[in-house]
Amino acid sequence: MQIDDTDRRILRQMLHDPTLSGPALAERAGLAPASLWRRVERLREAGVIRGTHAVIDWRRLGWEVEVSLRFTLDKTHPRAFDEFLAAARKVPEVLEIQTFLGQTDVRLNVIARDMPHYQEVYRTRILTLPHIADTEALMLISTIKDSAELPL
Repeated sequence: MQIDDTDRRILRQMLHDPTLSGPALAERAGLAPASLWRRVERLREAGVIRGTHAVIDWRRLGWEVEVSLRFTLDKTHPRAFDEFLAAARKVPEVLEIQTFLGQTDVRLNVIARDMPHYQEVYRTRILTLPHIADTEALMLISTIKDSAELPL
């Protein structure tokens, strides 16, 4: 799909303030509301806009620990990836699952209320995931940049 400068203007405004009402977004993008609606629908149908959602600060809700776990799987089993991913999806504390080419096969982003809770999650839910050959844990200390904004 080709996007033009008007589409870029719409996307920039949506990224800057996703809570804008349709009329406010149309005004900021320099469009009539009907034109804006048609363009946004076209961007959605093309998969450029995949959705809008709330970004929740889990720390403010009492989740103080965030750990990135990297796994190498035992790939001698033909369904190792599928079975590992299916089991990992069922762990409520897993926020994100990514797969890679290279030494690391899968990365899980895990949150916990505190270190005792993390130990419990790690021992009872993570280490019991199937087909783990090796794992490495990286505890998040701080986030320097966290942005979904693109240079549009």
